[in-house]
Amino acid sequence: MSFISPLFLWYFMPAVLLAVLVCPRSWRNGIVAVGSLLFYTIGAGSWLLLLLGCMVVNFFAGPLLEASPWDLHGKRRKRILIAVIAFDVTMLVIWKYAGFATQQIAAVTHWFGGDFPVAHLVVPIGISFYTFHHISYVVDIYRGERHALRNPVAFAAYIAMFPQLVAGPIVRYREIADQLPQLRSHRLDDIAAGFPRFALGLCKKAIIADSLSPMVEACFATPSDQMTFATAWLGAIGYTLQLFFDFSGYSDMAIGLGRMLGFRLPENFARPYSSVTITEFWRRWHMSLSRWFRDYVYIPLGGNRHGAGHTYRNLCVVFVLTGFWHGAQWTFLVWGCFHGALLVIERAFGLDLQPANRGARIARRALTLVLVVFGWVFFKSADLPHALNMIGHMLLPDFGGLGAAVESALTNQRLVILLAALAVVFLPSHPVTGPLLESSRSRPATALRIGVMTVGLVYAAILVATGTFSPFLYYQF
Repeated sequence: MSFISPLFLWYFMPAVLLAVLVCPRSWRNGIVAVGSLLFYTIGAGSWLLLLLGCMVVNFFAGPLLEASPWDLHGKRRKRILIAVIAFDVTMLVIWKYAGFATQQIAAVTHWFGGDFPVAHLVVPIGISFYTFHHISYVVDIYRGERHALRNPVAFAAYIAMFPQLVAGPIVRYREIADQLPQLRSHRLDDIAAGFPRFALGLCKKAIIADSLSPMVEACFATPSDQMTFATAWLGAIGYTLQLFFDFSGYSDMAIGLGRMLGFRLPENFARPYSSVTITEFWRRWHMSLSRWFRDYVYIPLGGNRHGAGHTYRNLCVVFVLTGFWHGAQWTFLVWGCFHGALLVIERAFGLDLQPANRGARIARRALTLVLVVFGWVFFKSADLPHALNMIGHMLLPDFGGLGAAVESALTNQRLVILLAALAVVFLPSHPVTGPLLESSRSRPATALRIGVMTVGLVYAAILVATGTFSPFLYYQF
């Protein structure tokens, strides 16, 4: 079930919010847990059994990972931690990467005249996200940062919470453990604060991202022999904007929903296209994923504590994993390696620090954005030849213009929306719209809330009602 489907907007969400509002406070986690499992079942069907199986293993492992006076050296706990993480990762690898792995083996054996069966598995919805939540849960308990949950309802409310179950934000256990006790008292205030944030995300998705989608698809679907400089750049810039408004819109909706339910979920975006360096970009883009890899991969590998060589190695490992986390395709691996290489270059030459000169900052900001745009071409393309062909046309100007399919998709309305969305690149890097809308009581924030609620929300609802919406891009991950 999608956040922008009529079933969710007009039936599911109001029913859950009404139940949380009118039922006793002690029922909140139960309502969230049951509602979330129903939400997942509607969208994923029998994949609910895999989610429940993973939840059972991690829930019962939690108490065993807490420090024990009779396990002085922690060997038992460490073995349990390794076993549980191995289980979680194995489930992810089997369902998400077995098909890709068997395809590569089959291709190699074919060269030698052999035949190897290819596994055709459907990737369970949200498996990347709930796997990372499970790993965060057991690691934070093992480290002694939080206690294990003894209440299975509270555990289900954390892991399966429908605002963040399918596409994040990735909520580390330490960030939400203190919110799971049901101490919420100001329920109407939470709904009043969270709904404008949810409405903002809906506007981003329905009005901007979905409007750009047909134009972007037309550009990327252009055959290689018909690709031109203008088509390649239009598609790359359009996808850069579409992906931001689609994913940040989802995050705004998730954060707003969480707030209405009484939870404060972590921020996921902070105007990433305003970044002056690639290092800063990853502090602003999909921040919950960056923090997860920092805490559970980069730092355990040694971080930057053992010299430049180890630091560069750790960065490369993190971004290879980041690329493959997004999908079992070579394009995602190249995209991850591309960003990892840029981070290593910045760190090696001291370019990861913001320049003091204003002119240099403007130039670096433009260069960073161009590099990010090139990276998104790999991220979007179906395969490497298509990505390389498109990038080749972006680097070699010609006078070919736009093809007929692209011109047909680029209506006046979409052109206006494209230019309006492009304005996000030129605005100051602060403040970030989402938190401003949710918490600030200033006149600009109040005006923005009124505009979103009275104009944007109505228009977005009309678009949803007419069926002009598409799935969120990060649902595939």
